[in-house]
Amino acid sequence: MGTEYDVAILGAGASGLMLAARLERRHSVLLIDSNRSPGAKIAVSGGGRCNLCNLTLSTDRYRADPDFIRPVFDRYDQQWLLEWVGQRGVAWHPEAQGKIFCDRGARSLNRLFAQAIPPGVFIAGERIVKVEGKGPFRITGQKRSYSARTLVVASGGRSFPKLGASGIGYEIAESYGHRIETTAPALVGLTLQPDEFFMKELAGISTEVELKVGERRWRDRLLFAHRGLSGPAVLNASLWWEAGEIAIDFLPGISLEKLQGSRQLTTLLPLPKRAARAFLERLGIPDRPVDRLSDLHRRRLRRLKAYRFAPAGTFGYGKAEVTRGGVSTREIDPYTMQSRRQAGLYFIGEVLDVTGELGGYNFQWAFSSAAVAADALNGTLG
Repeated sequence: MGTEYDVAILGAGASGLMLAARLERRHSVLLIDSNRSPGAKIAVSGGGRCNLCNLTLSTDRYRADPDFIRPVFDRYDQQWLLEWVGQRGVAWHPEAQGKIFCDRGARSLNRLFAQAIPPGVFIAGERIVKVEGKGPFRITGQKRSYSARTLVVASGGRSFPKLGASGIGYEIAESYGHRIETTAPALVGLTLQPDEFFMKELAGISTEVELKVGERRWRDRLLFAHRGLSGPAVLNASLWWEAGEIAIDFLPGISLEKLQGSRQLTTLLPLPKRAARAFLERLGIPDRPVDRLSDLHRRRLRRLKAYRFAPAGTFGYGKAEVTRGGVSTREIDPYTMQSRRQAGLYFIGEVLDVTGELGGYNFQWAFSSAAVAADALNGTLG
């Protein structure tokens, strides 16, 4: 088995890279990933633009136990992250809804980590098969085996399987007695039941909506797609939707009572014409001026303010940006990220049952949880 390392990090995504960059050089560190280069998921985030974080940071933006994530963000928030990358040459700028993007895209962030991590730390193209032992941990890969005093699981979730995502992090956690909260694709498009298949004919059309799941609402763009519905409003909704109906206001900010004039409905409604025509046909409403509509047709028109239906499912892990669920945070110390069940075993990033909405919140969690783990390891390793 050879060298016994102080720390082995499984996964060279956002959390694993941040941890490797912040560990003190006196430690011997091994960073293992199945991809040929680190930061593969960072490279494709936001189409390569890299939504680093958000100017606002609230536990309400996360599907997670707020008491678990709050102490992490109290120590390492968005201001810390922006200062940290800025001091290392990554320029950034804010855009709509407080989203922070790297000026030169994901490449600049991956370049930062490449410079911050010592040579020889990264082991590429190695898929982990299993982990055994309790210090040292014995790590079996497809190519060879490794040994480490401390093990950090930063393997992410099941989304983006083409980039090597798998359930190995959950398998490791279960082997040490950890509970796995049910996983599912999140920040992903929603598929349609047959009654709503007419929306597929609108593929490529985008419109602003207000979408509601339970008591949560999002006002943002909706994109009609060949497989169903996508766009920011839908992706955020998918984090919270599990089954049952959603409600979509296709006329946000518009009062139907104030609509008037001699123009046809398809011209009057603030929807792309093809979408307006399709919805009028679906609802059995003639395309005529509002003042010529019957009471029945007016009532049907109100459905556009709260169009309710139950999605059939999601586009799946292959299209999902993140995975909902994961290692139960009840068994993790939020002040160290160490397992409460096994000393020397740590979990950071997406593998945990912490999932954020769109807007940089998942990168923030990955980086912040890694920073907490780094502090703990720097303080405890000899």
